[in-house]
Amino acid sequence: MSLNCNEINKVLEELDIEGSFIQQIVQPGYDSIALYCYKNGVSRTVLICLAPGACRIHTTRRKIPKNDKPLRFMEFLKSRIKGCRINSCAQIGYERVIKLDLTNSAEHFYMFIRLWSAAANIIVTNENFNVLDVFYRRPKKNEVSGGVFVPPEPVEKTAEELARFPVRTFAELDAGQFAGDGSAAPPQNASAADVAPNATTPAANNADGLSYSEKIDKWYGEHAERLSREALLEQAEKLYNSKKSRMEAALKKLEDKRASFLHAEQWKHQGDLILSYGHLIRADVPYLECTDYDTGNTIRIPIDPEKNTQKNAEVYYEKYKKALSGLDDLEHDISRAKKELVALEYAYDAVQKEPNPLRMQQMIRQQTKPKQQIAKKHPGISYEVNGWYILAGRDSDENDELLRYHVKGADMWLHARDWPGGYVFIKARPGKTVPLDILLDAGNLAVYYSKARKARTADLYYTQVKYLRRAKNAPKGTVLPTHEKNICITLDEERLRRLEDCRKD
Repeated sequence: MSLNCNEINKVLEELDIEGSFIQQIVQPGYDSIALYCYKNGVSRTVLICLAPGACRIHTTRRKIPKNDKPLRFMEFLKSRIKGCRINSCAQIGYERVIKLDLTNSAEHFYMFIRLWSAAANIIVTNENFNVLDVFYRRPKKNEVSGGVFVPPEPVEKTAEELARFPVRTFAELDAGQFAGDGSAAPPQNASAADVAPNATTPAANNADGLSYSEKIDKWYGEHAERLSREALLEQAEKLYNSKKSRMEAALKKLEDKRASFLHAEQWKHQGDLILSYGHLIRADVPYLECTDYDTGNTIRIPIDPEKNTQKNAEVYYEKYKKALSGLDDLEHDISRAKKELVALEYAYDAVQKEPNPLRMQQMIRQQTKPKQQIAKKHPGISYEVNGWYILAGRDSDENDELLRYHVKGADMWLHARDWPGGYVFIKARPGKTVPLDILLDAGNLAVYYSKARKARTADLYYTQVKYLRRAKNAPKGTVLPTHEKNICITLDEERLRRLEDCRKD
């Protein structure tokens, strides 16, 4: 529930901060900020919240917690706005945009507080409306440092239009009669006079000794967690629908490609027909017209007239081979895409069931953070197979860092003999011997991440890390093994696909 235009006017009337000085500024989170104002020996804290569905401004007596780290916009306000005098504070028409006129001994500023649920923001400009900084940077709207802010033009509203935005009472809010961002219709028995600007319904009278601003603070203090959770659920739903549509589109492309590959036998058959009827190929015709000896029908097969019979047939045989080899990969990719869709459903369901808004926010951030920005615990790539942890370096830098900081003496080391490439490590488990299957998994990775990949077969040596000695005056990561054993590995595509499903990062 965001404040509507009439409620904003009522709050501003009670604030009475014209002539106040901004003594301190605190930003407790990523959607709110508090201004500590002082006037005539009286201090008051003005809280501004930009959270979707809960945009508001009001005084508060609650202690405002400081964020764990300095935040950009707060630091800007402290350097430029702290100590300023508030010359005026008013809503622009009924546009839910508040304009503060601020001055200090040397500068003149404007602060625009836009309390729109879908596009809330705080914009600070100089006297020429050049943007100095903003709470939320939005380049497409020119709401960035250096941009020019154009204040909204106030639009006159009739009494009937204003009647759609009553100054709501908190008993009604708890009863669910009003919701959303203040656009709900007034009670059936309310007249335009009852809900005129700055007027309140009878239930909103100051019977309990609290000002309207204090009532807002009290109500949000009791309901903020629920409102925050509702906003997060809406954000999670948008994220889920966006991701799901992209993943389903990618899955459909894979399935369409598989459908075309299922016709591989047709390409082989067309290659056979070209070889059988090659004598009919003409240099000026881009197709071969012949009788299909399987069906008896006359068909046309596209060809390249500049190529001979053998080369035209090879084109179709090559398509056939690629389809056969690619079909297995496609089946794996389709299976993986379906698993990712199931994982997305599971993650969305977990967000919906999470009661703690702070934890919900963390879960949503984990889903939206780009993989490039996720801090890795180690270099290279890791896999977890049946409880065994495998680390694979891909170059000398990753090999060296893994050796120095991420493996211990009992861990197993594998490397392709006589081929440059990455090191692979199997993390030791107390009281356990490395199974042959895990050794073969690591061996396949060692060949795959080496120059032996094209050869597909290579000899490896393996030993425990404690039997490795660094080579002096050699390239980074170079080691000399002892107590090593040998194993010959031929790349197993099925095993590599299975390992891809076990990849951890």
